Amino acid sequence: MNAPELPSLLGAAAAAFVRAEHANFIGGAWKPARGGGTLPVMDPGTGREVAKIPASGREDIDDAVLAARQALESGPWSRMTAPDRGKLIWKLAEQIEANAAELAEIESLDTGRPIFECRIVDVPGSIQMLQYMAGWSGKINGETMQLGVPGTLHAYTVREPVGVVAVIVPWNYPLELAVWRTAPALAAGCTVVIKPAENTSLSTLRLAQLVAEAGFPPGVINVVTGLGETAGAALAAHPGVDAISFTGSTETGRAIVHAAAGNMKRVFLELGGKSPAIVLADADLDVTIPGVAGSIFFSSGQVCTAGSRLFVHEKLFERVVEGVASIAKNLKIGHGLDPSTQLGPVVSDVQLDRVMGFLQEGERDGARYVTGGRRVGNEGYFVEPTVAVGTSPTMSIYRDEIFGPVLCAIPFKADDIESAIQAANDTIYGLHASIWTQNLKAAHQIAGRIKSGNVCINTHNFFDPAFPMGGYKQSGWGRAAGFAAIEHYTEVKGIVARL
Repeated sequence: MNAPELPSLLGAAAAAFVRAEHANFIGGAWKPARGGGTLPVMDPGTGREVAKIPASGREDIDDAVLAARQALESGPWSRMTAPDRGKLIWKLAEQIEANAAELAEIESLDTGRPIFECRIVDVPGSIQMLQYMAGWSGKINGETMQLGVPGTLHAYTVREPVGVVAVIVPWNYPLELAVWRTAPALAAGCTVVIKPAENTSLSTLRLAQLVAEAGFPPGVINVVTGLGETAGAALAAHPGVDAISFTGSTETGRAIVHAAAGNMKRVFLELGGKSPAIVLADADLDVTIPGVAGSIFFSSGQVCTAGSRLFVHEKLFERVVEGVASIAKNLKIGHGLDPSTQLGPVVSDVQLDRVMGFLQEGERDGARYVTGGRRVGNEGYFVEPTVAVGTSPTMSIYRDEIFGPVLCAIPFKADDIESAIQAANDTIYGLHASIWTQNLKAAHQIAGRIKSGNVCINTHNFFDPAFPMGGYKQSGWGRAAGFAAIEHYTEVKGIVARL
């Protein structure tokens, strides 16, 4: 077989890694899928195959879970002090920092996202999360308590690792989300099996190489690639897994919950969103217009928190829509590895068909596109950034998560902010929201009424390792980041002694 044709903008180190033969990382060793099968890796910017990864199945998952179990219960990890665990987690952050340029290129090639995004978000975000959670390793404490029963008793709690954790990663931010879900589990003393999305596994496999170089004991972190319906399903249902961390669609999240019921696994879910942005009459448009545009067009809208529904005070509606549409029209669309690219492709032909299906249905339903609404070119998976008006809650383009660069803009009347709040909450989702105003009293009052796990004021798509992130309603269970993430990966044990 001829070597795959890689984009000329890919650096030498990243190109060498992509061209290499890829295997699963299980128990500290590199292993092909037991069945010998592989899956193609496609470049979203060209639609061409650039690599192959193992098509793993149940037996490979069995091997990885066994390796994680042994590391948890009898390997060096189980005897390591909490500060020493923290040092290893910090060491992995240093390994990522030392290979930042290569990792950004691999991520850009694999996901199609612009290289500037990967440089300023994915890689730094991964480093910061590891460093933050390294600090938590030695600070996970229990508490003593005063009891109400008579007698001399001593009662206290301890936090222990929940066990073997399955980390199932989506395709939009594969490196960063693998790290964000794994880092708190490691800080808590758990071991993990990571199953990246089948179409964006390369950066997670490179991460596994850095795990080995950082000196983690065998089996603490394992990476197995494969299809969701085979490897992913086997991992979710595996009786040797104690907890699942899943990021992805609400539909798949429901399937994860059913699979976890077999042995009552603990489940963390970060699922879909249809996030609202509310623009009040006094909003600073120099901040609001680029902020709103960035909230939906960053990563081609392939962000669970994307601001896809825009509610604007009628006084500002035309100016805001025209401003956002102007930004959309002037975005440089191109291959993710091109440093001048501002908007890359969506991740796959499947996602392209999905987004275009929503746009075509929206047009049939009566939506009007101020800009966008069409595919760009015939090579790669590019969609025009789109601003839609004339939409209503009955339309799928307004109601459903598209996961593409598509914004629905809706005006509300000057004396009816109540309708905007109700419309913002009228969704099955509740992951993220933003309010744009110079009136902080109004902003905080509205924030208190939005049914969402995170509400931003004069910003959107906000993430920080210390800031709990998660959703209400069908946007998920649990919180990522902050001590809330540590809580998810620990069991609280109460101990009492009569003295």
